Amino acid sequence: MSKETVDIFIHLVVAMVAGGLIGLERSYYGRPAGFRTHTLVSIASSLLMLVTIYQRDWFTGAMIETVRVDPTRMAQGIMTGIGFLGAGVIMKEGASIRGLTTAASIWITAAIGILAGVGFYSALTVVTVLTLSTLTLYRLVERQLPMLLYAQNFIRFHRDRAMTEAEIRALMKEHGFKISNMCFAVTHDRQFFEYDLVINTRDEENLVRLCRSLEQNGAVLEFKLCPTSD
Repeated sequence: MSKETVDIFIHLVVAMVAGGLIGLERSYYGRPAGFRTHTLVSIASSLLMLVTIYQRDWFTGAMIETVRVDPTRMAQGIMTGIGFLGAGVIMKEGASIRGLTTAASIWITAAIGILAGVGFYSALTVVTVLTLSTLTLYRLVERQLPMLLYAQNFIRFHRDRAMTEAEIRALMKEHGFKISNMCFAVTHDRQFFEYDLVINTRDEENLVRLCRSLEQNGAVLEFKLCPTSD
């Protein structure tokens, strides 16, 4: 096995390991793009950069003098093309948007693959450590911060037994919520009256209290309480 072949193998293995580490973190938290996705993104990015690094091996003779492949343009193409994967993991669920962090992790994994492809191992190591630290340690920091917790709340009543807007606002205030947005609807041939709310609180326990209150309310036909998260 030639030295060049060994070098290419090392580039690809380093890309596989670095991408796999980030993918493991995503898989652990049940994200749609996890271990295998991040690993493949990193390897593919590294491979495409190797195409430009070793262009002398696939252009022969006079062609190498007339054809120039710019590695920076290849890197730009990789980072642009990876957008379709990022877009695929971003999902909108009502007022909640999920997958933004996973999309960002895919994007930076592609960049890590590029670093592996050009053999910039020192920067690759630092970026991999920083990325894993951001995904894990920052999660712990977020949990300690007094951040607002948002949730989407859907409530359905029979039209003649529906709570008024003032009663809904009082109910939310009683359970420690503020209303960010409120929508009304009369549905099913005017049989039902529905509220669609975006609410926020600083105490996660308030979600449980509100859920129990709505469950015990005899006028409520259906309700849905969905906390938003990435």
